[in-house]
Amino acid sequence: MQNPESPKYQQQKQAAIRAAAAVFARKGFHGASTTDIASEMGIKQGSLYYYFKSKEEALAEVCLYGIRDYVQRMEEIARDDAPFEVRLLATVRSHLSSYREKNEALKVHNDERLYLPEIKRIKLKQLGSHYRELLEGIFEQGVRDGALREDLDCHFAAQSVIGICNAWGELIVRDPRLDVEQVITKVNDLLLRGLAPMGAKA
Repeated sequence: MQNPESPKYQQQKQAAIRAAAAVFARKGFHGASTTDIASEMGIKQGSLYYYFKSKEEALAEVCLYGIRDYVQRMEEIARDDAPFEVRLLATVRSHLSSYREKNEALKVHNDERLYLPEIKRIKLKQLGSHYRELLEGIFEQGVRDGALREDLDCHFAAQSVIGICNAWGELIVRDPRLDVEQVITKVNDLLLRGLAPMGAKA
């Protein structure tokens, strides 16, 4: 019996989560099996139960892995007292680069989490809401500092940034040839400068 606290077990558990993420990203939750996940890891199916008791538990672990790290990054950005433009760029970079670094897990979180029972989605919802609230706070500070217009709906703005980043994140996952830094620059430019020509009146 492996010790769940040992560094070796934790290493293997992370490998199991990444393997499950790869399988769920390719086949979807319903199309995947624990045999597929074990095969991805190069182990026997019976050995997989050291890490996950069920396919549902594997999905829950993958979703949590996909979202937890980028929420922690958002907390760091929110604590920073840099100007709004700097924090917006940091947000876009953190969000989009997460798809390349943990692309499969984030894709699974976005596409498959609704297959989890409600009770297992509570933590994911809390993390997602926390991320949005932190981003709203950055917009609200931007309004107070005069960097943004006074009548800005900060909730709508935060949701919109998340939506744009998630949409481009999907493309980053599907096309490994995409230059992530170039996408980050273009998304940030669109968010800051909009579509109208410079100097145009609203």
